[in-house]
Amino acid sequence: MSSADTQIAGYLEHLQTQRKLSLHTLDNYRRDLEQLKHFIAKQLPARELASLTQADIRRCTSQLHARGLSPSSIARKLSAWRGMFAWLAFHHTIAANPVDGVRAPKRTKSLPKALGVDDAVRLVSSTVNSDEQSAVRDACNKAMFELLYSSGLRVAELTSLDMHHVKTAAYESQSWIALDEGELTVTGKGSKRRSVPMGTAAIAALRDWLAVRPQLQRADTGHDAYALFLSARGHRITAREVQRRIKAHAQALGIPANVHPHVLRHSFASHVLQSSGDLRAVQEMLGHASIASTQVYTSLDFQRLAQVYDAAHPRAKKQSGR
Repeated sequence: MSSADTQIAGYLEHLQTQRKLSLHTLDNYRRDLEQLKHFIAKQLPARELASLTQADIRRCTSQLHARGLSPSSIARKLSAWRGMFAWLAFHHTIAANPVDGVRAPKRTKSLPKALGVDDAVRLVSSTVNSDEQSAVRDACNKAMFELLYSSGLRVAELTSLDMHHVKTAAYESQSWIALDEGELTVTGKGSKRRSVPMGTAAIAALRDWLAVRPQLQRADTGHDAYALFLSARGHRITAREVQRRIKAHAQALGIPANVHPHVLRHSFASHVLQSSGDLRAVQEMLGHASIASTQVYTSLDFQRLAQVYDAAHPRAKKQSGR
């Protein structure tokens, strides 16, 4: 194992044991750090991680930008690299953090993509397949989609849900539902736990799904036996499979948008904010650490209001023939 491999492995272990980051977040860190290691191997084969300079990091950043990587992705990589070098500075001897002072290219501020109310309701309430063979899958899809829209979950939070709280010597639930209470508990980013209400439509869809879920249950799936949502093979469903299913479902319904799970999270936030105007409540339900992350939905709400105004107000319409 090279020194770079050893240093990356040590930092990832620190993130897992000390900062308690999720496996999904750790995978993202691993990919970003591996990309830096590959850059060194290809462009600076005689150099070690600890010997990199600010100029080296800028060169790597420029190459990523030239390949078309988005500013937000580059910023994420710089954050991962900066954290690792700070850890190396604490545990080893390096003169300075080479990532300090390096910024990602300026990003254009874009609003989150959200569906209109009619499309969102049609997406989560409609079924496309009607044959008996697909009935179980349809029940699973409907429950997942309703829950995403009802509670504004991240897809990783959805797939981590168990049918109820489980605590054994070998396993403890990170997220679970309490159907009778009409709420769920999820462990989100930064291992922060929150409780979120579920709507009546989501609860009804979950009851329908739980009635047929035993048809997919397998005896040899280990801890996946506790999972709320199962794949066709009886294992805990993956985020990628949820993404695939929701995109296919939207296309089958003819919804003209690139629909993925996060679109339903954005739709949930936008529609609740439009109805209630309670920014703090939406922040709490989404699990945002900062109110600034939630405030973007006020811009989305204003954008929609402006569109309605432009279409409906007689003094907003462009005059022709003048």
